[in-house]
Amino acid sequence: MLPVIALVGRPNVGKSTLFNRLSKTRNALVAEHAGLTRDRQYAEAKWQGRRYILIDTGGISGEEVGIDAKMAEQSWLAIDEADLVLLLLDSRDGLTAADQMLADGLRKRGKRCLLVANKIDSVNPDIARAEFSALSLGEVLPISAAHGRGIAALLEIALAGFAAEPEIAVEAVEEAGEGKPLLPGPSAKDGIKIAIIGRPNVGKSTLVNRMLGEERVIVFDQAGTTRDSIYIPFERGEEKYKLIDTAGVRRRGKIFEAVEKFSVVKTLQAIEEANVVIFVMDAHEGVVQHDLNLLGFVLESGRALVIALNKWDGMAADERERVKSELQRRLLFVDFAEIHFVSALHGSGVGLLYRSVQDAFRCAVTRFKASQLTRILEDAVAVHQPPLVNGRRIKLRYAHQGGANPPLILIHGNQVEAVPRSYSRYLENTYRRELKITGTPIRIEYKGGENPFEGKKNRLSERQVNKKRRLMSHHKKADKKRRDKKR
Repeated sequence: MLPVIALVGRPNVGKSTLFNRLSKTRNALVAEHAGLTRDRQYAEAKWQGRRYILIDTGGISGEEVGIDAKMAEQSWLAIDEADLVLLLLDSRDGLTAADQMLADGLRKRGKRCLLVANKIDSVNPDIARAEFSALSLGEVLPISAAHGRGIAALLEIALAGFAAEPEIAVEAVEEAGEGKPLLPGPSAKDGIKIAIIGRPNVGKSTLVNRMLGEERVIVFDQAGTTRDSIYIPFERGEEKYKLIDTAGVRRRGKIFEAVEKFSVVKTLQAIEEANVVIFVMDAHEGVVQHDLNLLGFVLESGRALVIALNKWDGMAADERERVKSELQRRLLFVDFAEIHFVSALHGSGVGLLYRSVQDAFRCAVTRFKASQLTRILEDAVAVHQPPLVNGRRIKLRYAHQGGANPPLILIHGNQVEAVPRSYSRYLENTYRRELKITGTPIRIEYKGGENPFEGKKNRLSERQVNKKRRLMSHHKKADKKRRDKKR
């Protein structure tokens, strides 16, 4: 098992900055704003061949109420599951009552702990060591998480007590055959990446906790509770998944704080990284315009899609019929996605999401033979011909697959630049029906054949020029005779 190291401390002591430096990522949001981190953030880090699990936590001050109390609960859970706790202290602020409270809590739990004095850029390290040694938790290690000072010494001491993990050879993935995934499937290291997205306060975090079967992320009756994108690997049965809880996305005109802007950016990045997106909507509010904007972004990203209509319980029969009618009318552009009516709070319908996620992922990464795609194209053209362009028929000759996730079908032919969108939509629906593709968009691109004689002028020989003149003279005389007879 890899050692687990938790970063703990008061708010705004630099935990997320150190987390990003040790994990060599930018997964944790960092700003000059106390209480920015709320949920536990995990990452696998490596130093000199030694791998370990790193946990970023929210700040603990001992005076939490409301949502801050939920944050503190998450931090104490991280402490309980950690093998080593790095207690971060602010060298500029010096020793505080909250630092003493945290040290007492760690001492009662019997956790192996290291004191880390951060922000020593403008402070004498010896003074920081002397002040924080009063906590009686061993040696104080001075560092600067922002500039990387003292990080190597910190890791050398932190990992000294753990046995080295043996290196595991990773075998290359063999090329997939017909009807098999083009990308690594659920048996791969990360499994299926599922991003949970939607507007604020529609129940995304509640759904995440229900799918995991534990209180993994903070749920609070306040819009914008989740700020970071939280990546959570887990297994269900024999399948591997990585669940991504994201911050709610509001309309651009309502976003004023810089922190919320970064949260939205990380949500959009999570959509790009995911294999399947579960789009959560509030059944009581129905489909609003911003839902359509977010769905449009998911569609442009080419992600497989499952729609979850949350808070379905407690609605009257006439309200449910109204919502279903609205979904059928306004979500016509994503009619390939499965729609589930769920209650994240009580769990009804949540288990069915996994089947739709697996079907959507399988369809998104499956490879099809060129002969099969060409045969479907020929049948579609025989039933409904492409339109005429300048008196000439558009000719579509053959098709093959150009990519996956989403499936990309390349069609070769003549005058393909003039194929109307309506005919492309007809071909998409035909391929979806014949290949039984659900849950993922299909992209169709056209490739026109090059004309080898384009730009070349046919030069006539002297004999051909004379023949052309005689023919033109003959036609002129014939036309004159016809005109004379009519007179």
